[in-house]
Amino acid sequence: MTQRPQSPGAQVRARTSATPRQVAFDVLRAVADDDAYANLLLPTRLRRARLSGADAAFATELTYGTLRRRGHYDLVIAHAAGRAIEAIDAVALDVLRLGAHQLLGMSTPAHAAVGETVELTRRARAARTTGFVNAVLRTIARDDDAVWTQRLLEGVTDPDERAGIAHAHPAWLVHALRAALEREGRGGELDDLLVANNAAPRVTLTALPGLSEAEALGDRTPYSPVGARSAAGDPAGHPLVASGAARVQDEGSQLAALALSRARPAQAGERWLDLCAGPGGKAALLAAEARAAGAVLTANEVVPARAELVRRALRAVDPAVEVRVGDGRAIGDLEPETYDRILLDAPCTGLGALRRRPEARWRKTAADVAPLAALQGQLLRSALAALRPGGVLAYVTCSPHPDETTAIVDALLAEYSTEVAPLDARAVLAGIARTPLDLGGLAHGAAQLWPHRHGTDAMFIQLLTRR
Repeated sequence: MTQRPQSPGAQVRARTSATPRQVAFDVLRAVADDDAYANLLLPTRLRRARLSGADAAFATELTYGTLRRRGHYDLVIAHAAGRAIEAIDAVALDVLRLGAHQLLGMSTPAHAAVGETVELTRRARAARTTGFVNAVLRTIARDDDAVWTQRLLEGVTDPDERAGIAHAHPAWLVHALRAALEREGRGGELDDLLVANNAAPRVTLTALPGLSEAEALGDRTPYSPVGARSAAGDPAGHPLVASGAARVQDEGSQLAALALSRARPAQAGERWLDLCAGPGGKAALLAAEARAAGAVLTANEVVPARAELVRRALRAVDPAVEVRVGDGRAIGDLEPETYDRILLDAPCTGLGALRRRPEARWRKTAADVAPLAALQGQLLRSALAALRPGGVLAYVTCSPHPDETTAIVDALLAEYSTEVAPLDARAVLAGIARTPLDLGGLAHGAAQLWPHRHGTDAMFIQLLTRR
């Protein structure tokens, strides 16, 4: 049997040993070579390297901080190197990014940041670039991040580009976030949002109703009645999480699921559908809520591997839940007017979870939005067709981008003005939340959560009903 050859990045990773810097380098190369997700890969690599305590914390900040501010550091590196980023060897560039974050974004002493990073270049078998890396890092080390930022801003007049340089966001994304805030008349919060996107979030847990209580998990979250903040360390080690009675889940995601299940009192025998259920976090919470109410949940997912993740998520809650593999765009034709409640957690850019997915802001482009918006509109129309008259549909995205949120809803309501009515998601959430939620004033009663305002992912929630 012929063994598949490793990619150059994989060969480099195989040769590195398990120091915090090398673990961070390993993850950066996997993100670059294999489109890996850092938040999924890093915990595995930390366990494999047997890093814990201060070493694990250093590797985590080095990895996430470097990925989060990659575009900013690329501008600094290009300026210090006197050449375009595209002209720098890919391995050397990732090493330089790690060094730049230690020098400009962490409190690492300059001699350690430069010396250890140059040594990492040798271990990565990029010795031919060692002198170059050393020279560039020493140039970067001459000034702090504030000085470098001012240098990069010289001559830049566009406000979105300036904000992007200052806060390490691409300019197109700054423009979209500004527009999203201005829908609420809160454009002045832009800087606060960009700062929040660069802050590491606390891990939150969901106590699945009927299986666990939030008080047993840690400090209560301010809004979700089933949420708690995880203590330091790996949340997977908590007995309730290990048993499946609780899950790691952002508080905004919890509220999105509860907005559907608690929009009105549930009746025994109701049929519920999670239309795009993978990877299963909201499905698990809905399953627990449905079981308590005597309702029946069905979960649908188009990707078989993600459908298997849904099955695993539901195993401890209700293994009897049917998990299907199918295209959600066909549900309306196959099962018209069938379900009393439908969650459409639509595929989206994920721009609301930039705190948790540090590489996403540089991986996505403005061109990604239109195809996803078209898919979201198709899924929403299919979900509407599958909803019984009088039923409740929750349209949810983990993105605040207007083209993925309010524009989708506006188009649907214009097309089905006599058949569909919006429900007040803000009022529903006000009845669920443990403390008052400042949800702005979007049209149609839509709710938009924000990292800077609520400490959650930027979840958009619109409730709809068929007349």
